[in-house]
Amino acid sequence: MQSFVFYDGPSALDGAPIIGIAVLRSDNRKTGDMVQTYILRADTHPVDALRDGSDASICGDCQHRRDSATGVRTCYVNVGQSVAAVFGAWTRGAYPLIDPAIGADRLAGRAVRLGTYGDPAAIPAHVWRALLARAAGHTGYTHQWRQPVAIQLRDIVMASADSAFDRDVARALGWRTFRVRTESETLAAREIVCPASPEGGDRRQCITCQACDGAGANPSRASIAIIVHGPAARAFERVRAIA
Repeated sequence: MQSFVFYDGPSALDGAPIIGIAVLRSDNRKTGDMVQTYILRADTHPVDALRDGSDASICGDCQHRRDSATGVRTCYVNVGQSVAAVFGAWTRGAYPLIDPAIGADRLAGRAVRLGTYGDPAAIPAHVWRALLARAAGHTGYTHQWRQPVAIQLRDIVMASADSAFDRDVARALGWRTFRVRTESETLAAREIVCPASPEGGDRRQCITCQACDGAGANPSRASIAIIVHGPAARAFERVRAIA
């Protein structure tokens, strides 16, 4: 079945034109074969958006975006690979535009990853709810949890926390959290190791775990933490040391 565009409209973050694309197949080892969703500027190649700062339309004020002064970027997503490939396929007309309520039929029985690239808060909450109506679960994360625009997503996505302070503030606001930590940082009460991580023994994939599905009706459920990994790990640790 064909992947598709489920949103083509203004960013909920700044009003710029963006698109949301659901890619139905994935070979991501951590997540498993979840439906992957990409949130992109509709008018700018993602590599250019990263460089000129217009990725704020889809990433908001996330601290892992490229710093224009230093050039340092701690986001783990390699925009020049899968993200650029998805954008290129869209420009060639590979993905039809489908109403999210109809798109939900294509996702029936599938697990969905909200924001494989881009922050879910960039797309209106009602679009996500329509898209997920028949899904067999989901995962999602937002760095925009401090912003009013993200509140309607609190029950379906995690607050991305980059420190213990972020975690505590987000929890106080009713969010469950997904915290990136350094190896020397310990877990807090009601915080568990991500089971799809090396430190968690890689015993689960996101598709079978789905613990990162937001607060739901019970925000007191355990939050998740993972040790920083991947190519951006050293940069992340340097930034944390300076802070």
